[in-house]
Amino acid sequence: MSDQNVGLLAMLIMVLMILVRVPIAVSMLITGVVGNTYFQGFDATLVQFQLLSWEVATNFILIALPLFIWMGQLGYSSGVGRDLYSCFYKWFGHKPGGLAVSSIVSTASFGAVTGSSVATVMTMGKMLMPEMKRYDYSNSLASGSLASAGVLAILIPPSVPLVFYGVWTESSIGELFIAGVIPGILLTLMFSVYIWVYCHFKPSTGPAGRKFPLGERLVSLVNLLPFLSVMILVLGSIYGGFATTTEAAAVGVAGMLFVALIKKRLSKTVLTESISESSKLSSNIFLLLLGGGIFSRFLVQTDLTPTLIQGINGLDLSPYLVIAVLVLMYLLLGAIIDTFGMIILTLPFVFPLIISMGIDPVWFGIFIVMMIELSLITPPIGLNVIVMKQVVPDVLLMDIYKGTFPFVLICLFMVFLLVIFPELALWLPAKIK
Repeated sequence: MSDQNVGLLAMLIMVLMILVRVPIAVSMLITGVVGNTYFQGFDATLVQFQLLSWEVATNFILIALPLFIWMGQLGYSSGVGRDLYSCFYKWFGHKPGGLAVSSIVSTASFGAVTGSSVATVMTMGKMLMPEMKRYDYSNSLASGSLASAGVLAILIPPSVPLVFYGVWTESSIGELFIAGVIPGILLTLMFSVYIWVYCHFKPSTGPAGRKFPLGERLVSLVNLLPFLSVMILVLGSIYGGFATTTEAAAVGVAGMLFVALIKKRLSKTVLTESISESSKLSSNIFLLLLGGGIFSRFLVQTDLTPTLIQGINGLDLSPYLVIAVLVLMYLLLGAIIDTFGMIILTLPFVFPLIISMGIDPVWFGIFIVMMIELSLITPPIGLNVIVMKQVVPDVLLMDIYKGTFPFVLICLFMVFLLVIFPELALWLPAKIK
């Protein structure tokens, strides 16, 4: 059997394991260890596994991941989301669809603290759905907008998936963060404009809320100060050259601890829960990186990736067609695989291909995150939709999907804009260099 056929057989076995619900990290570990043993023998594979484990565990940049996750968990536990919504509701709530727009803007802002879509949907959904029901918002608009708003959390920096992508591809995490700013703001604006227009023509679906005096609205801006302070500390220290990404993550954790302390929300329960949840997610990510690393080293020996790249390049396909195929692939994968699984499973094949075609790795990082966003709100799984269903068990699942459908189209349009105008992601990093 040729080396390439061994690689293809291993891929088939790995996919079958994933389909029978073996965790992706474990599937890649098993395939990688068995494959490396086939080519190198067990002793050499064991040494390679030990070295890789040490390399992943001691990677200084990788320390940023658990720190950013912990920062997000502290923001989740200390009520930053409530503060943000309180401010934006007073400014936008009196317009048609204003509560939904306030949820979009506050969720996008809250995502800059959490970097986690699921945590954002859970937090904001529990807090905002009762308010929307009180104003007789339609179930599909209310639940759909909240589930969709959660996708903004992983695009606007600091983003955990972007850190994960940056570590794996050895791309600049600082550049990835700043590349997500303009697409994130544009997507937030498009979501908000859609809601305003829709509720203008169908006001019964999203009635206007209470109007607050200008003085009270101005005072509410104070609620933004803790959030803005932490973000300026984190992003400013990175782009100002005062700290590495990992050091900036530590600054963010310290900032969130201070915010929780001055708001008298820092308790033993908050610390215990935030550390526990952060440890669980960080451990899962470590296992994924370990599995992906050992699997990638196996693939190198099969020559499968270079053969695949040569075959695709030989077809003389345009980059636009390749990106279109990748869009379809990620939409399909998103139906069965989680966020980090999609990244780690596809990058060993896809990343060398896009590099060989001259596609910028920073741009591709934003593209992948956009595709992950889509997978979070599209059937049959749509993790954000499932989480939203848990928040509002009385709302039909199909009503939530109906509500997310316009936002799926908006996300696809944003992907189209990124492909046609790559400067949307690359202009700002180039200016800051």
